[in-house]
Amino acid sequence: MDAPVFLFTPPFTQLNTPYPATAYLKGFLNTKQIPAVQADLGIEVTLAIFCKEGLRDLFAFVAGAAGAGASTADGLSANARRILSLRDDYLQTIDDVVRFLQGKIPTMAHLIAQRNFLPEAGRFAQLDDLAWAFGSMGVQDKAKHLATLYLEDLADLVTECVDPFFGFSRYAERLARSAGSFDPLHTALQGPPTYIDRVLFRLLDAYMETVRPALVAMSVPFPGNLYAALRAGAWIKTHYPGVRIAMGGGFPNTELRSLAEPRVFDFVDFVCLDDGEAPLELLYRHVRGELPVTALKRTWIRKDGAVAFCNDNPIPDYKQAQTGTPNYEGLPLDRYISAIEIANPMHSLWNDGRWNKLTMAHGCYWGKCTFCDISLDYIRLYEPLTAKLLCDRMEELIRTTGQNGFHFVDEAAPPSLMKALALEIIRRRLTVSWWTNIRFERSFTDDLCRLLRASGCIAVSGGLEVASDRLLELIRKGTTVAQVARVCRHFTQNGIMVHAYLMYGFPTQTAQETIDSLEVVRQLFAAGVLRSGFWHLFTMTAHSPVGLDPLSFGVEAAEDTLVAPFANNDIPHRDPRGADHEAFGFGLAKSLLNYMHGACFDYPLQKWFDFKVPSTKISPDYIARLLSEEEYAPTAATAKVVWLGNTPTLRPYTKSKKGNSWEMAELTFEDRRETFHLHVNQPQGAWLASALERISVHQPRISTLQDVKASYESAGLSDFDLFWDNKPVTGLRRLGLLRI
Repeated sequence: MDAPVFLFTPPFTQLNTPYPATAYLKGFLNTKQIPAVQADLGIEVTLAIFCKEGLRDLFAFVAGAAGAGASTADGLSANARRILSLRDDYLQTIDDVVRFLQGKIPTMAHLIAQRNFLPEAGRFAQLDDLAWAFGSMGVQDKAKHLATLYLEDLADLVTECVDPFFGFSRYAERLARSAGSFDPLHTALQGPPTYIDRVLFRLLDAYMETVRPALVAMSVPFPGNLYAALRAGAWIKTHYPGVRIAMGGGFPNTELRSLAEPRVFDFVDFVCLDDGEAPLELLYRHVRGELPVTALKRTWIRKDGAVAFCNDNPIPDYKQAQTGTPNYEGLPLDRYISAIEIANPMHSLWNDGRWNKLTMAHGCYWGKCTFCDISLDYIRLYEPLTAKLLCDRMEELIRTTGQNGFHFVDEAAPPSLMKALALEIIRRRLTVSWWTNIRFERSFTDDLCRLLRASGCIAVSGGLEVASDRLLELIRKGTTVAQVARVCRHFTQNGIMVHAYLMYGFPTQTAQETIDSLEVVRQLFAAGVLRSGFWHLFTMTAHSPVGLDPLSFGVEAAEDTLVAPFANNDIPHRDPRGADHEAFGFGLAKSLLNYMHGACFDYPLQKWFDFKVPSTKISPDYIARLLSEEEYAPTAATAKVVWLGNTPTLRPYTKSKKGNSWEMAELTFEDRRETFHLHVNQPQGAWLASALERISVHQPRISTLQDVKASYESAGLSDFDLFWDNKPVTGLRRLGLLRI
């Protein structure tokens, strides 16, 4: 067999599921018959450290460092001394805790939740009111949170005594985030390997010996992966000097688009940008001697001591339908850890359980938000897949992974494609759970949300952003607060959890607008139409409309933001017309945590801040009034009509009253929760029973309202609108008679 490509994600991204980039690339390489092996070294390093043998080595290393004078007990924090004194308790419990978080011994939850099994250090100080945070979430979630704190205590020991840059995610992020100069990272890489580095090298050595790759390809999605990626690259160059190394992923795509730092290529040979399929295929052919370096695509190299960009190959990128199904073969899917770090419903969903990752559409169909990197191809080039192909890939992933949960990682999933996907899932009778990111489009009607829920949609996340109509217009979000509120209600009343991305600090945002945004958020949670959210401080990026033309948005880029030789993305800026944005961060986060748990809605907003803030100008019933306004939009004749329910039974009978009698029909509907009886006259009953069969979701063609009306009238019946838009037929909506 030809020497394969070795794909890996360096430490650390997430513990609960593989980052999908290597699985996407392996699936593509399979379509080209290019052999590939993949690994997630983040989870493997984590499990190598946080096991009984790994902890024994860790404690010995800390004790040895103390004995060598690198640290003394007096120099350690009280928290570190406590953990070291409980060494035997940690060694006794670590394997069971990890196996519990892997879902292998769920009955451990009861023991962990009692708070007398796990050793507890500094992280547990936040648990003064655990019942408030987890009282409605159940013993499993409570135990997972406690077990997560236990691991974070050990991580704190590692950070203090072993490696100051360690973390379960965002490892060494401070060295890499928007590092215009490569110097700090280069200095760290010249130092002796850390304890974590040596664990990484041991695992890497085993893979290199077994795989014997022709090409190593590292996916670096975040700044926190970069240090470990370059450490790994340097180690491979030393021990396997004939193997070429490529780096791609989210970090290079956003930060290294103007790369001019030649020292990067002491650690890797190639840095690829944007969609990786075509560049990786060409790289593989190049390292095999089939193509010259000039034939590469979107790839940085070092040539004659300087950085050069190879992008002369005219071959187009592959269409999404040509890239294959993501392939998780080789990843330890049964060993990932489901952790719950904070009591946030959506963050719990992200981190709890393993999700198969798919994409409905490449890029963003909206592509106008001024804070977003819409000038980059991964957002700018919009290309949707078909519902049929998506379901084909879902079925293949269910077969190969044994998991039926899906996270669609779209920038914003298109409503029309979500509708088509839901119909296809229901037609195929797939049992799946899925969630995705959306825009709060007006097209997410109550009926469409019913359809999505019936297909297995359990949650959506979307950008409410600044919760101010003036600023939403400045962002070019294409939504209003009223629209967001109503769409959120459509999702939540159909059992789909809604998480809102919230932003503060957008250019020219005043203190008044920040407080008014908080009041809108408070009312949305109080109304029960939002269940989860997270505040983000606005960051001006180089590839967004704001970053490309800051003056038109009322802000000024810092004078020292010339193009740097290394990373270029985040742009320091001044907002002379705006508030002191960073001052609001703690109060916004604290208030939101309470609102997510249904608490403190009656607190004045001033209470969340330790400085004077303006009183809100938002009416206390603002959201309630928006939600109480009747929503009426006439249904177009071309609207699709679909029946999700079962076939009813039809029973003719005669109804008599005051000497008069007439022929009636009773239609009995059985669904999973109730029996529903509908009474109409016999001709209408006979027509309705047959019509529901014709508009069933399992029919190959979806009927329009116009089709249904024509069928009704051809049966000799009259007053279709009076019959269709009034009781008792409207009572069938909750059973699945939908206009979509």
